[in-house]
Amino acid sequence: MARCRPERPSLASLHVGWVYPPAPGGRPGRWLTIELQSVGKLNSPALIAAFEGWNDAGEAASGAIGHLIESWSASPAGEIDPEDYYDFQVTRPVMEVSDGKTERLVWPTTRIAVASPPAIGRDVLLVQGIEPNMRWRGFTAELVEAFEKLGVELVILLGALLADSPHTRPVPVSAAASDVALAAQLHVEPVDYKGPTGIVGVLQQACASAGLSAVSLWAAVPHYVAQPPSPKATLALLRHVEDVLDISVPLADLPAEARAWERGVDELAEQDAEVAEYVRTLEEAKDATDLPEASGDAIAREFERYLRRRGDRGEHGR
Repeated sequence: MARCRPERPSLASLHVGWVYPPAPGGRPGRWLTIELQSVGKLNSPALIAAFEGWNDAGEAASGAIGHLIESWSASPAGEIDPEDYYDFQVTRPVMEVSDGKTERLVWPTTRIAVASPPAIGRDVLLVQGIEPNMRWRGFTAELVEAFEKLGVELVILLGALLADSPHTRPVPVSAAASDVALAAQLHVEPVDYKGPTGIVGVLQQACASAGLSAVSLWAAVPHYVAQPPSPKATLALLRHVEDVLDISVPLADLPAEARAWERGVDELAEQDAEVAEYVRTLEEAKDATDLPEASGDAIAREFERYLRRRGDRGEHGR
């Protein structure tokens, strides 16, 4: 006789999940799982997540997660079974072939990694995913349950959107917190928005409903240079992650890449008079709406980052 649930997993891994209601005709429900490898006891873990797709203009958000995974030498900690959440004709698996030999098949899914960055006093879980094609409520329910079992104290969700923003100015990053107290703690300005959302918005709401503190950070990518990569927007998101966690993130060559990206867009704009004029119009509109006090806040944040980096260099002898 078919069972509603598979055999319980071994102690080497932890499965979390929930059961679909029985299907019409009396067929048993399905037991959905995230498999989490044994990661030991985590120290005040924060979690940072980004998803490719609608939430990821210029691949700025996924670029930020990829940068953190590499910079912090994060180790795989688990992944979600993609079978019920992805349409493989839309998001296809990737075949890796080397010297005529099939090396491996990589299925599109959402993966969790864990890092213990030096000198920040806490562990960080990094979620690198693809926006699912279906069953978003089940997808977010599984993730939130995993976050709870891992003891996550703060969820930071990264996103990027296309906007009328000039590439020559600092990349605007808007933030939305799950509750008023968290917004005040993180000095997040209130955001007014009514419109469509992606998996980042759905996951933030699911975290809030479960009592998990969550904040989403959205970088505004200039719509006229939307093709990836967008290192300047990725850098802006990482700067705000630094502010939220009060840490210093290794940036490696990213600042230089952001400057090179801006110079490249400058050169392209100079070759087209209409584009150059449009950029000037955006610059004027941006400069007119930037309030002095907002600029003062930005200077204060930049000075705090400078002090953090100076402290890190002294601590590590760099």
